[in-house]
Amino acid sequence: MQAAAALAFVILLIVAAGYLIRKKQNRFGLMSVVSYQPFGQKKGVAALKIGGEVLILGVTQNDMRLLKVFKEDELDFSPGEGFQGKLEKIMHSGAQRN
Repeated sequence: MQAAAALAFVILLIVAAGYLIRKKQNRFGLMSVVSYQPFGQKKGVAALKIGGEVLILGVTQNDMRLLKVFKEDELDFSPGEGFQGKLEKIMHSGAQRN
């Protein structure tokens, strides 16, 4: 009984440490996922925020390609806005430049 309690305590410590490390990485991490839109199995478009830039990436099973880079201040995303709204703003801002 004492060994089982000790084992459960060690497992609980490992789980708690993993949770804290994951929280710390997300809070202080350099990169965060703004949005991801899948286009089939293991294919999609991702918007990643790295520092003061937002990178738009095309993602497939075997490849990841940079499609476009925006400065953070070029894009104005509402917090609850879905991927479709974000994509329309990106396309609209790209059309204005050309």
